[in-house]
Amino acid sequence: MNELTDEMLEAFDVDLLHLSAGGVSVVLDTAGGGLPAVLHWGAELGSPEPADLAQLRLAAQAPFGDSRIDVPERVSVLPTPAEGWVGRPGVTGSSAGQAFSPMFTVVAVEPVAADAVVAAGHRFRAADATAELALVLEIRLTHSGLLQTRAALTNEGSSTYQLDGLVMALPLPTRAAELFDLTGRHARERAPQRADFTVGIHARESRQGRPGLDSPFLLAAGTAGFGWERGQVWGVHVGWSGNQVSYAERMYNGQRLLGGGELLLPGEVQLAPGETYTSPWLHAAFGAGLNGVSRAFHHYLRSRPQHPRTPRPVVANTWEASYFDHDLTKLSALAERAAEAGAERFVLDDGWFLGRRDDTSGLGDWTVDPAVWPNGLKPLIDRVDELGMQFGLWVEPEMINLDSELARAHPEWIFRAGGRAGIATRQQYVLDLGHPEAYAYIADCLHALLDEYDIGYLKWDHNRMVVEAGHWPTGVPGVHRHTRAVYRLMDELRARHPGLEIESCAGGGGRIDLGILDRTDRVWPSDCLDALERQQIQRYTQLLVPPELMGTHLGDAEAHTTRRRHHIAFRAATAVWGHMGIEWDLTAASPGKRAEVRRWVDLHKSLRPLLHSGDVVVGDHPDPALWVNGVVAQDRSEAIFGITAVDRSVTFPLGRVCLPGLAADRHYEVRPLPPADAFPGARQFPGWWTTGVTLSGRALAEVGLQVPAMFPDCTHIIRARAVPAAPVTKE
Repeated sequence: MNELTDEMLEAFDVDLLHLSAGGVSVVLDTAGGGLPAVLHWGAELGSPEPADLAQLRLAAQAPFGDSRIDVPERVSVLPTPAEGWVGRPGVTGSSAGQAFSPMFTVVAVEPVAADAVVAAGHRFRAADATAELALVLEIRLTHSGLLQTRAALTNEGSSTYQLDGLVMALPLPTRAAELFDLTGRHARERAPQRADFTVGIHARESRQGRPGLDSPFLLAAGTAGFGWERGQVWGVHVGWSGNQVSYAERMYNGQRLLGGGELLLPGEVQLAPGETYTSPWLHAAFGAGLNGVSRAFHHYLRSRPQHPRTPRPVVANTWEASYFDHDLTKLSALAERAAEAGAERFVLDDGWFLGRRDDTSGLGDWTVDPAVWPNGLKPLIDRVDELGMQFGLWVEPEMINLDSELARAHPEWIFRAGGRAGIATRQQYVLDLGHPEAYAYIADCLHALLDEYDIGYLKWDHNRMVVEAGHWPTGVPGVHRHTRAVYRLMDELRARHPGLEIESCAGGGGRIDLGILDRTDRVWPSDCLDALERQQIQRYTQLLVPPELMGTHLGDAEAHTTRRRHHIAFRAATAVWGHMGIEWDLTAASPGKRAEVRRWVDLHKSLRPLLHSGDVVVGDHPDPALWVNGVVAQDRSEAIFGITAVDRSVTFPLGRVCLPGLAADRHYEVRPLPPADAFPGARQFPGWWTTGVTLSGRALAEVGLQVPAMFPDCTHIIRARAVPAAPVTKE
């Protein structure tokens, strides 16, 4: 039974495909002409011979048992009942109640061309003549080891096919025993949660028209007790900025898988004859611990041709400094103080457009308000330019207030269902960009602003959930069409205005995904600038987003969202770790405070080349009161680490911290970095603090360093630099 025939050997190169890159292997089984099934997704297998792959398939074949189908079980990446799959199906829909259970046969397999991003991949063309459906399934592996898959479904029949769902799925080994994802709310995004991987479906759905402030962000499964550095972890992320679903499923027979895709509302996608629906990419990463998963995403994002290559400018944003109080004299003074502090980009936030004195009016009327800006924005932009900064502007193109000229002129452009106006959120409604006329109006407004003014940056906000998204006059759901329109608009703006950068903000971190990141250069993780909250928000946002794409701002001493107060050293040491900015009324700060801000900005700029290119690492420290995070250079020549007390520990002193990610056999000189080397009132520092210490990367990872006696809400930053190996002396 186990002997390999010549016929089997001849078929190996056709029905068993091996992809390998970034320390990851994927083995695809296409035997029998069905859609590919994943035999292995995980650690690299080296360079297996065809016979090895055949034995792998043989080893994975399950026995028959009671109440099982009469053929070997085979779960494809788009599982269907026709394969005997009784879990969540990959395709749901019908043509007038027919063709609800398609059975696809692969008719062609094409290689995906390798490039700077993609290492290898295949495109599978399949069809079901009975259901009159055609499918193109793409599976590719990036150089970073990120597995990406999507599908395009075409209606080849003569009647309409209603597609209710298309989700991809990837199987996991039985040792995947725990689940991990994130949740949250406004100003408290990215809160981690764990659960046992039990029988059933753990599904995370967003019906908000965006991933949401409570987005799972990354749905992961791992070996028992996995952490940042330990265990094996598999994770998936849906690269889509509208409604979506991520899920983990465990069957009664022990099968486990992770999957996801766009969540389609009833009747939202009606494929007329010849029409095609293309799913978003499902991005999947395997790694050693969460650090390994994160590294795959970061390396992928940095490999894209559109990834920012210039130094990320330090931002000064006016929101928490002035809110709706727009005055040229005051804002010019704020710009002067920002430039003095080292800012390189000045962003005018909400309040500049027609009738916008508070949050109840004006959204939709994207023209400069002459009552506030009688000479337009040019005087402020000219002053910002004189100070050597780039000018940026806040917009919220997808939203509308009923108290606006646009709403009075075109109420039919507002999303509504059942003829109802719906419920306002944050005093606003959603403009349906699926209307060609609404799209054209908003596009013309934005183009006019960018044509008239020297604006290099748009902070693009999306401050409310999209619910009851009915498209006028039919009332059919419009989230899918709207999301595609947003993508098209961003692409159009960037094409017509070369060099324009866009930041994605959605009431804070409500729209951070790899779909929007294909069109933006920065994301806003949260509206909360409380440094303690930000420690967690930034730590988990960096699971997917590298530091150079993540906005991290230094705010006022008293956080506007929590009323918690922190010393400037903690606030600034927290803001250093991303794309740094200042959101604080510096005109009200003392000269001493402004000088301190400048010191921290200078520190960030000195670290920026490393921060924005190195590998992000997080340490597994046993004391929950102490967090360790860092960035290690790609060549392991240097690193910086943050040691943060997020609470009071039950032990004193706090003990040692281990520094992950360094080259084991190289030696590093480790020293604290000013101004993060001291904290007001601190008196007790370890012996190495003033002299530095030189140890191997192995010793720093296994033995570690004693940390200072730290107050809660305190961060110290230390730097490790590789030193030349000591010369070998002969006797």
